[in-house]
Amino acid sequence: MLLFIIGLLCGALAMLVPLYRARNEAERIDAERQRVAQERQLVVDFMHHMAEALGESLTRQELHQRIVHAAILCSGALSACIFERDGQGQMCSVAVEGIFPPHRPLPPAVRDKLATRAKFIEQILKSESFPDDEGIVGAVVQTGKGQLIADAAADKRVVVHEDSALAVRSLIAVPLLFRDRLFGVLAVANSVDGNPFTTPDFLLMQSLAEQAALALHNAEFLHYQIEKRQLDLDLALASGIQQMLLPGEPPQLAGLDIDARYSPSQKVGGDLYDLFPLTATRLGVAVADVSGKGIPASLLMAICRTNLRQIAPRHASPAAALVELNRVLGGNLCGMFITMLYAVVDTAENKVTFARAGHELPLFSRRNPVTGVPDETYAGSGGMPLGMVPDELFSAVIEDCTEPFSAGDNLVLYTDGITEAPNEEDKEFSGNRLADTVRTLHSRSAKELNDGILENVHRFVGSTAQRDDLTLVTVKRT
Repeated sequence: MLLFIIGLLCGALAMLVPLYRARNEAERIDAERQRVAQERQLVVDFMHHMAEALGESLTRQELHQRIVHAAILCSGALSACIFERDGQGQMCSVAVEGIFPPHRPLPPAVRDKLATRAKFIEQILKSESFPDDEGIVGAVVQTGKGQLIADAAADKRVVVHEDSALAVRSLIAVPLLFRDRLFGVLAVANSVDGNPFTTPDFLLMQSLAEQAALALHNAEFLHYQIEKRQLDLDLALASGIQQMLLPGEPPQLAGLDIDARYSPSQKVGGDLYDLFPLTATRLGVAVADVSGKGIPASLLMAICRTNLRQIAPRHASPAAALVELNRVLGGNLCGMFITMLYAVVDTAENKVTFARAGHELPLFSRRNPVTGVPDETYAGSGGMPLGMVPDELFSAVIEDCTEPFSAGDNLVLYTDGITEAPNEEDKEFSGNRLADTVRTLHSRSAKELNDGILENVHRFVGSTAQRDDLTLVTVKRT
């Protein structure tokens, strides 16, 4: 009878063991599901923090601080820090929250200042730098992989500080990596409950770091777009101002037909042309090219034009006007220079007097009185660009040249954006092609002549993008 009862009990136990094991397994699976759900919620919360930060248009420093704050909230760590690489291959702290232990031992001279722990440690961290291959952080930088240090006391790479507040018990360091770009290293130290960080904690930090790196990338892109939009607005305003500085309608002088064209390679350019009456029968014409492009060149162009308009009426000689202009501009070009041709067209004396400050030769087109065929002549002497050499040398090499300018003659002034315009084979339009075009269109109006020149240039370059500013001024004697 006793044996029978024992047999029944053993059978019952045998049936209960699987049930017990099944219950434990169900509880383990349920706990695992809760942990995964909790971690998922932590990642979602972290993403929410990052989205809010981007929506607030935070600075990079503010975003770094928001990341370490969110990392502490989501990981349960006591402190967090972001390390970033500088241009010299050194790592430095850019954001910290909590008493995060410095990467290196504290100097003896500062150990007694720990009364103001949090702020003092933050200052130490921000002033500290170390090679990007040193310690735990260096290992993350070099490998691109995170580091889980469950027992920091057993890892020789972890610095042991004398102050107990700086003791590192457990540490996680993960890369802030997005599309192979390392934004930095996010590190958290010591859990709130005092337990070592675990593999699930490490995986959670890796997920948070991925979201933080994405936030840094998006913030950088957003700031870039904002800056680009502002730059586009500034360029549009600068372009509008520059167009205001250029002559509108050409001045009306009896006996002259004038047309001018200007096309910058960027939104603002460094070419200059100006047309201004000096007397009822004398017209000042200037074409110039500032070295470089963009806003600096356009600013220098505006300064040059303003000074030329003040100086030109004081001098009958174009060379003398350019000498004074060089003296005025000499100390203000910041390493840049200006080539210029300044001419005075005199309809009373049927002549053009001009001086070249290193600029392209003027092209004169006249009908040969014997053959009746148009002749093209590139005329002029040398000269140095404005702002390139001292006044003494500049004035020694520049001189006036005078050419006859009778009815039917054409004067074509231009910048090298015309003659040096390249085609798809990298060949230049050249001065010869310009002269041939002017010869063909000799009898046309100034506007038609410029239309023809530009049409031939555009046909020559084909699909090649415009590389340089382009300026063209034609004065025809009627």
